[in-house]
Amino acid sequence: MLKKNPNSITPEDLYSIQSTLLQSSGEKEVIESVMANEGWTIDDLVYEKSRALTWKGAKPATLKSFKKRGKGVPLVSFFTGCGGMDLGFEAVGFENKAAFEFNEIFCKTLRVNRPKWNIFGPPTHNGDVSKTKEIVEQLTPIISKPFDGVFVGGPPCQPFSIAANQRFSKSGENFKRVGFQHAQNGNLLFDFVDLVVHFRPAVFVIENVPGLRDLDGGKQLGEAIRTLQAEGYNVEEPEVWDAADYGIPQYRQRMFVVGGRKEGLFEMPSKREHVGCGSVLNDLPGEDALNHETRNHYVQSIKRYRVLDYGKRDQLGRVDRLTPTRPSKTVIAGGTNGGGRSHLHPEIPRTLSVRECARLQTFPDNYKFIGPNARQFTQVGNAVPPVLAATLASQIAKAYF
Repeated sequence: MLKKNPNSITPEDLYSIQSTLLQSSGEKEVIESVMANEGWTIDDLVYEKSRALTWKGAKPATLKSFKKRGKGVPLVSFFTGCGGMDLGFEAVGFENKAAFEFNEIFCKTLRVNRPKWNIFGPPTHNGDVSKTKEIVEQLTPIISKPFDGVFVGGPPCQPFSIAANQRFSKSGENFKRVGFQHAQNGNLLFDFVDLVVHFRPAVFVIENVPGLRDLDGGKQLGEAIRTLQAEGYNVEEPEVWDAADYGIPQYRQRMFVVGGRKEGLFEMPSKREHVGCGSVLNDLPGEDALNHETRNHYVQSIKRYRVLDYGKRDQLGRVDRLTPTRPSKTVIAGGTNGGGRSHLHPEIPRTLSVRECARLQTFPDNYKFIGPNARQFTQVGNAVPPVLAATLASQIAKAYF
């Protein structure tokens, strides 16, 4: 086959040429090699229905668009992950005093991007929030008591997550959300509450999936809230926010509980028009972009993907083609022992790269994720979108500081 310049061919003709190429290739051949032999890359692939929809609206919100309302108010984060919540508070002017994270790879990501932050986690510290005595010993030299700043914490959400359980058969023992019965992660909410009670921050934020609010009819979360109220905190009703309502090109629900021991009126932010995912996916990351390695795809997978219409699912691979004029479906983390699967690009029949997922999550392009590719996906998929965190931080700064 003659080598082609994709830019000089109509999408229809390109699809036809590529169909011939795929028919002559083995099902288990790697598409990247097949395309390279023709002078193409995987990003030259097109769908049967290509470029029919284009996002022409506004760009999504960015961290640079927020005012510095935090004015140096100190912040301590727990279950920090790769730092999505912390980046949002930083953009609003809060000052990170300490971050506690149990996973060593996630700690490497934090240290590479914010070398001046105090990161408590492997290999220098444990970072395990369940070891509250150690946490108290490590924090006491750094912050005052009572603490005139903010504690934020999002206990690992998998025990409470609907999405996590949808990966299992309904007949399997893993399907039911175990929540607080989870041997390792289920009680970390109360460990965080204990730390709030001990250090008495001016404001605290509990962040999680909506399942935490609904589990057991809200009994466990209610118990945590009553404990904090008994310590003098005014606790707002748990609120579920959809990231798409606040300028983020992704549907993603997170629950926030905000409480303060000082007078303040916390108000929900104004909602914004939804932004299509094409706003951040239409322009591909450059050759030197961080974390933009796409996984290898077999020819048989590409054959299935390329006939999908916008918004449709490949049932065998359980991946969805995104629609550029709508927010993306929720970026997922995958399992801690596997994962690494993402949605399909709206205009290229391949799965998204880590960088493209990070764009949907509103991470800056210069934020680097460390570790194997699957673990990079885990970090991005577990994170609170930084712009959503900044939206929350702005409301906290207005209400309490």
